[in-house]
Amino acid sequence: MHIGYAIVFVTNMAEATAFYRDVAALPLRFESPGWTEFATTGATLALHATKTPPMSRPAGLEPAGSVRIGWSVPDLDVYHAQLCDHKVPCLQEPKEQFGVRIAMYEGPDGLAFSVSEARSAEDT
Repeated sequence: MHIGYAIVFVTNMAEATAFYRDVAALPLRFESPGWTEFATTGATLALHATKTPPMSRPAGLEPAGSVRIGWSVPDLDVYHAQLCDHKVPCLQEPKEQFGVRIAMYEGPDGLAFSVSEARSAEDT
């Protein structure tokens, strides 16, 4: 069994698609006004349009039942610099945590997401 997809509900599809495609550099698979998919390895990240406004909550204080998306990149320092160049809010600077280098950022609609550095075969 594997997870097939994760859905992020967004209030502005064009803005969210541009963010995940152009800033987060996720490869676009399909785009429409109500549904967009990114061709990520493993599970598909999908955006679904909604008119419901985002929930207000400080990062790190997510309620039970909420989810945080995250992905791995080959070089977290390079990726972090790219996100900072795009003025993406950084909620946690890259650091060693849980045996991996990881950082956290804020995307469209206030969604916190994590990015970790991919581990090499000798690290596992």
